[in-house]
Amino acid sequence: MKTNKLILATAAILMVGSMAFTSCKKKQAFKEENGQSSEDNRNVQTENDAAVNEINTEVGNVANMHGRGESANGINAIHNALGITATGYTVNLADTANGSITITYNGTVVNNRKREGSIKLTILDFTNGKRWKQAGCIVQVEYMDYKITRASDGKFIKLNGKQNLTNISGGTWWELLIIKTQTSLASSVTSVGGLNVTFDDGKTAVYNINRKFTYTLPGGILTCTGEGIGSSESLNSLENYGTTRDGDVFTSQVSTPIVWNWTCGWWAPTQGAVEIKVDSKEFSLNVTFAVDKDGNAVSVAANSCAYGWKVEWKHKNKTKKKVFGYL
Repeated sequence: MKTNKLILATAAILMVGSMAFTSCKKKQAFKEENGQSSEDNRNVQTENDAAVNEINTEVGNVANMHGRGESANGINAIHNALGITATGYTVNLADTANGSITITYNGTVVNNRKREGSIKLTILDFTNGKRWKQAGCIVQVEYMDYKITRASDGKFIKLNGKQNLTNISGGTWWELLIIKTQTSLASSVTSVGGLNVTFDDGKTAVYNINRKFTYTLPGGILTCTGEGIGSSESLNSLENYGTTRDGDVFTSQVSTPIVWNWTCGWWAPTQGAVEIKVDSKEFSLNVTFAVDKDGNAVSVAANSCAYGWKVEWKHKNKTKKKVFGYL
């Protein structure tokens, strides 16, 4: 009898000790959290948006890949409509007859970003008549040591892997910006086996980016609304999922569509929110776009832009946050 009581007492002590240890670990994880997973996710999504913009621009500029007559080539027409120049990269047009071009980045610093490597763009089923202006057309995007370095501090990300950019609505930036036969466009980007991301500390992550983009022109300003269309296990509306630089499984779920416009830039959303869950953490990282320096949400008026974005995390009755300025 005494032996049984001793066993029960020992088990109870071990259980209490285990619970205390687990509680201590959770508290320590909360205390040490710095929002790194949210910052990594945002940085890669921003650069992916930048790449998609250039894909829309360069494929739309090439007449036979777009699907219009050569006489309407207008190789720089979309650049001119957006008020930009192809600074920091060149476009190899040698293989356009096969529906492929390659953008090569030369390391020029533009807007605090130095880009190197290349992105190859290939229209699938081009030889069977597929053209970018057609609904259902897919451009395969291959990142080849595509490296983006923040000039101010030397931090970088490098992308390798493939994505598919699919034209959902039909029409392109040519129809939206140049001949103006459409008032909106929809496309999606989905991962093909995941993007391999290398960070400046040598660590790597695998990202499965799955997003839908809707482009409109309110007030004549190119505006994009991004939604998550991926799913993993029981979660939907995921813009991204995979493994973090620390090897932890994570998801990033869009709770409010992310909106950016050409006035503020693709790197500076004017609204949006995502919830990031990392398997090793007992709390979520809640990201809000368009905040002031103190992390207060702001309503972005015409011809104005927000300071940045914030991430918050909660454990029991405590909340911590970190505010990031846009580029």
